[in-house]
Amino acid sequence: MSAEESERSRLPFEPNKKRQKPAKGQSKPAAQPQESVKQAERKVPYTKQEMAIPQVVSERMIRRVAGFCGVPTALGISALVVSYLLAIYSDIRLPPIAVLLVNMGLFGLGVLGITYGVLSASWDEEKDGSLLGLGEFNTNWGRMVAAWRETRQKNS
Repeated sequence: MSAEESERSRLPFEPNKKRQKPAKGQSKPAAQPQESVKQAERKVPYTKQEMAIPQVVSERMIRRVAGFCGVPTALGISALVVSYLLAIYSDIRLPPIAVLLVNMGLFGLGVLGITYGVLSASWDEEKDGSLLGLGEFNTNWGRMVAAWRETRQKNS
């Protein structure tokens, strides 16, 4: 992968380069317990602040999830209430399977809205992105698939 491709595929808030591992000491005292050696090997290469999603991007994701998940979920709850009120206060009796399928569909859209809300948000701090986020979704989905493939290749 060239440097330019690597730059394009990395997340906007991802650290630019990996840290160098600290050089190991020449000699270690014999009385040092094994636990401290294991702890030194388990050190995280990045700090929490370097790995955290920026506040601006996080808020953008939350707003999109609220919209893409909240609207179908609210419609699902409303459909239950409306079908109940129709059955109680009027002579309209909806088939229970129809009410079930409508609610399953709307709640299912709500669950998918969580994923779409996160992936359709622009992960670049300076860019807001479009209203529906189709371009951002394609970009972020591509990043996720590339990371999955890279992880699978490392584990194989």
